[in-house]
Amino acid sequence: MSDAHDPTDGPPEARRGVSRRGFLSSVGTGAFTAAAARSVAAEPPSGAPVVQAAERTKIALHVNGRRHEMLVEPRWSLAYVLREHLGLTGTKVGCERGECGACTVLIEDVPRYACLTLAVEAAGANITTLEGLMIGEELGPTQQAFLEEDAFQCGYCTPGQIMAVEGMLRSDADPSLEEIQRGVSGNLCRCGTYAHIFRAAQRAAELKQEPGGAR
Repeated sequence: MSDAHDPTDGPPEARRGVSRRGFLSSVGTGAFTAAAARSVAAEPPSGAPVVQAAERTKIALHVNGRRHEMLVEPRWSLAYVLREHLGLTGTKVGCERGECGACTVLIEDVPRYACLTLAVEAAGANITTLEGLMIGEELGPTQQAFLEEDAFQCGYCTPGQIMAVEGMLRSDADPSLEEIQRGVSGNLCRCGTYAHIFRAAQRAAELKQEPGGAR
């Protein structure tokens, strides 16, 4: 009589090579290993400060000549704070990854994407939004130029376009067409009104050079 093991002996599960109990055990072990790996990967380096998502810090934002003291989460973008906490909805949210320019504001007179700027980064700096270009109830020179030159269609990108032109003119009061094209190259218009936008920038430069036009 031979002592060799017959693979057909035993229950059907055993003959198929893996028992039901063995399969469940292996799945459980794999899940535990994966969870442990994720836990290790999620742990910060030893000694690194840990900032909770909901933990807030006090900052002061200087927006359109007014000081605002507030508690913000470190992860909040400037665009989010301007729109949702200060009610300045002239700053539009488009791509939220620094590609379209709809959220452009001025920080110390330099155009910046508010979606890529953390509110805590802008603390203490002078911030200008679309609303800050108004002269009382009247449009500012750059806003007026966009109106005169019909430099918009759907209008969604227009606030960012205006802020880009305003920032450019604050550093160069009389730009050439090529400089204007370069100055607004970071702002996209899905409607394709670029020719009107360029003319509006030229008109804004003219209006700002008129008596009382410069801001």
